[in-house]
Amino acid sequence: MRGLLVAINMLLVLVILGLVLYWHPAQEIVPASGNQLPHAVLNVPLAAPPVGGDFTLDGPAGPLALADLRGKLVLLQFGYTYCPDICPTALSIMAQALETLTPAELAKVQVLFVSVDPERDNVARLIEYTTFFHPSIIGLTGPVAQLTEIAGRYGAAFIRQDNVSAGGYIVDHTALTYLIDRDGRLVASLPHALPAEQLATEMRKYLPKN
Repeated sequence: MRGLLVAINMLLVLVILGLVLYWHPAQEIVPASGNQLPHAVLNVPLAAPPVGGDFTLDGPAGPLALADLRGKLVLLQFGYTYCPDICPTALSIMAQALETLTPAELAKVQVLFVSVDPERDNVARLIEYTTFFHPSIIGLTGPVAQLTEIAGRYGAAFIRQDNVSAGGYIVDHTALTYLIDRDGRLVASLPHALPAEQLATEMRKYLPKN
């Protein structure tokens, strides 16, 4: 009988030791800032490389076509003005990169910020938002269906997430910066938060040398 009790006690010790060493309870995921999920960057699986192409959206002076900007290097960014982190970071870096350019170089560059939240981002709000970062940045928007089609051609996407913030919703979106050369061709997709110096270097690859 005593041997049986010893064996049971040894078994209990081994079970407890196993739980201590190998059992790790799942940790609760706490939303960022206490009341909203972290803003997400969408990674879009592509069946083929993005092709880019012309588009026309609503801007400060009315409809603006990408074709209207031939002769300029265009930096294209998808986002929205209520974006809590990704967009302010990207636009701040772009503004820093623009400040490093000479006046002649700057005249050959145009940054387009395309809002994927047309419900809240009208043209007036986009003007106020983009000029806060740099006076030369142009904000554009349009119907959701049109924005979805344009974003898809550039290898981007966006998804509205309801009831996850005090504002009612956020929009998860691809955070790449697209370089469109002076002939309107998509030539590069740059990662989010690329340092301003590197961004300026990438821009100069497609600018006139003189």
